[in-house]
Amino acid sequence: MHGRSTLLLNLLLSLSFGISLLIVTVHPSNAAEYLLGPGDVIRITVYDNDDLRTEARIGAEGVIIMPLLGPVNLSGMTVDHASDHIRALLADGYIINPQVNIFIQEFRSKKAVILGSINRPGLIEIRGPVTLLELISQAGGLKDDFGEKATIKRLENGKDHVIQVDLKSLIEGGVMRENIDIRDGDTIYVGKAGMCYVTGEVESPNAYKCSDQMTVLKLITLAGGFTGKASKSKVRIVRMVDGAETVLENVSLDMTVRPDDVIVVPESFF
Repeated sequence: MHGRSTLLLNLLLSLSFGISLLIVTVHPSNAAEYLLGPGDVIRITVYDNDDLRTEARIGAEGVIIMPLLGPVNLSGMTVDHASDHIRALLADGYIINPQVNIFIQEFRSKKAVILGSINRPGLIEIRGPVTLLELISQAGGLKDDFGEKATIKRLENGKDHVIQVDLKSLIEGGVMRENIDIRDGDTIYVGKAGMCYVTGEVESPNAYKCSDQMTVLKLITLAGGFTGKASKSKVRIVRMVDGAETVLENVSLDMTVRPDDVIVVPESFF
């Protein structure tokens, strides 16, 4: 990856149903996809033309000064794009078939805001290519009650764009396409998960995260399973419907729960 060694980032994420830890291995963003901008320090070399070697900090307008060419605007270009751009300028009457290489010596400081179910929400100052998981790690990791979605608000071409990230697929399924590269000025919001409550004859009555796919049986399993005195066929759910409390009797263990449901496992008297 253009001289960068592979980085293994172990992101430890506490899960709400206990002390289990999930270790996620993350590979860094490809530096070739990084967009150059004011504040970056770059080194430009042209093969067999040492007099054109240039080390410069990109100015506020995105411009550097290079021998022969003078001012060159590189703002918003990737390293490869910038190399091709300078190569084309040099080939236009200066050098036959120039071989141009650009290396980033120092990344500019950029900022992103991360909010929601994060241990240390707020403004994060970052340097260089950073992915969503790397930013979450810098912000102290996810809270126990993190939800399945994260939202990235980004300004592009003068317009606000919203990117939805499936955190469940990323963290539990390792779907790395969800590990979005973070850009300067991004605002990230990590949603809070819905909670369900399990009480009665289970080993560990408590509140647990529940999603749209969560069933009564899965929640009871998170709660340590039934005790020896549980009446497995008479489980009921207490649910708020239109502001009123509704009791669903003798529910199937395969029934899907909703956030804020209370699952009650009664004692068997036989």
